[in-house]
Amino acid sequence: MANSNTLTEVIPKLLAQGLLALRENAIMPRLVNRAYEVTAGSQGDTIDVPIPSAITASAVTHDVTLPDDTGSVPTKVSVALSQWYEAAFMMSDKDMLEAMSGHIPMEASEAIKALANNVDNAILANYTAFWAYGGTAGTAPFASDASAWLTVRAALGSSTNLTPKRPRSVVLDVDAEANAVGLRAFQDASWRAETDGIREGEIGRKLGADWYVDQNIPTHTAGTASGTLAAALGVLGAKTIATDTGTGTLVVGDIISFADHSQTYVITAANADVSTGSIAFEPGLQTAVPDTTAITLRASHVVNLAFHRDAIAFVNRPFAGADPVGIGYYRSAVDPESQLALRLEVSRGYKRTRFAYDILYGDQVIRKEFGGRIAG
Repeated sequence: MANSNTLTEVIPKLLAQGLLALRENAIMPRLVNRAYEVTAGSQGDTIDVPIPSAITASAVTHDVTLPDDTGSVPTKVSVALSQWYEAAFMMSDKDMLEAMSGHIPMEASEAIKALANNVDNAILANYTAFWAYGGTAGTAPFASDASAWLTVRAALGSSTNLTPKRPRSVVLDVDAEANAVGLRAFQDASWRAETDGIREGEIGRKLGADWYVDQNIPTHTAGTASGTLAAALGVLGAKTIATDTGTGTLVVGDIISFADHSQTYVITAANADVSTGSIAFEPGLQTAVPDTTAITLRASHVVNLAFHRDAIAFVNRPFAGADPVGIGYYRSAVDPESQLALRLEVSRGYKRTRFAYDILYGDQVIRKEFGGRIAG
């Protein structure tokens, strides 16, 4: 095993540097619900997130018996600590000396980058649950105005979704952000309601949301469905409808709409042949859909996201029982700013010293109505 005194000095430095790098590279964990990270955990642990039910105000009538309040039935969503990833690298004696001097080795930086991207991508992948939709598939938004965001903003605040106004975030890919920073609505003091213009290329808080750029924004590859028609009446509130005619497929996360109203819906179960069977979607139908109504599928698109913090829960906990047999060097830490927990393990094998960062986390959509897509 490498000299213990050297490791005692280098491990805290590498761990601190790693947390700093993780903080700088992972955007999404800062913007979603992190309220359920309280204790150490092991892979497979689950955390139940309560979801309140709607409550209706009622007139008060004096009576000798208490009113029946059983109409309120809260639900819960379970978030599993199911994602455990590591990024390992080897360090030479020279690298260790540089690390003790405050210079993080390139291999360590790449390891952290890999973990940060993994966390970011996992949270972003939850977009498949969101049905609010604005913009045009295949065209980067904000080339001339902010209408793509305003469409999604209106959907989030609708009577169907009832998304709270704060805190909301918009996370864009580099093309959408490049367009957005050029908009007068974001540049001019008269529109920004402040004297500072865009100096560092950061939009900040505008039009009811905090704006960010993320290089990991995903692209949704849509199914191939075409010419699809409803094969029966779809009643108000239904989440499935029979289909016929048409050809092709639908995949989870596809966005569809019906010809008789403007609401967009998200496909929740794959369909290998739209000419038979039925399709499943959310939310429930906002209006009844007549038989033979045309169903339109949105094309593949870049998924710029707009969401409230409580749309997604992310749980990242320090490891419990880091070294039960006492044969390695381990150290865990939680970054005080980002609250991300990371562990560094050092082991020796075949005359080499191996360093590995690892991270344990879980993520889950908890309020599907609180998120939307700005297509690009």
